Amino acid sequence: MKKLFLAVILFAITVSVVAKKTKQTLLNNVSVSKVTNQHKVVFQVTSEDTLVHKSLIKQLNNMLTAAPGTKIEVVCHGSGINILVMDKTIVHDKIQQMKNRGVLFMACENTLKERNIGKGKIISEARFVPSALIEIITKQEAGWSYIKDGF
Repeated sequence: MKKLFLAVILFAITVSVVAKKTKQTLLNNVSVSKVTNQHKVVFQVTSEDTLVHKSLIKQLNNMLTAAPGTKIEVVCHGSGINILVMDKTIVHDKIQQMKNRGVLFMACENTLKERNIGKGKIISEARFVPSALIEIITKQEAGWSYIKDGF
């Protein structure tokens, strides 16, 4: 009887140890997948509010610090185009820094036409897309996460 009791106790301890190791292995695998997963995020900027522009730069910096391999594209249209207009942006130097970290900034050609802004007035760090909304939709269809910037 004592042998049976000891066998049951030993079995219970073994199961407990195996369960803890399995749980830890699963947790380690989850942590690894978070680190190795490359995020892809498209931001939409439609506000001309310079506080929004400053906040965007802070968000981009925080995101790249937490997940350095993140692909980020910032699509600007409507009043948000001002973040990319040379004589209106107050974050040009920060955009240069973000571009050096791999962030893409896109100016909507539809907005430029509508507002009669020539491409020459857009900061050199920006690229152009024919339609901001189509760019955002295309990114989402390709699995990118979407964030609407602003307050």
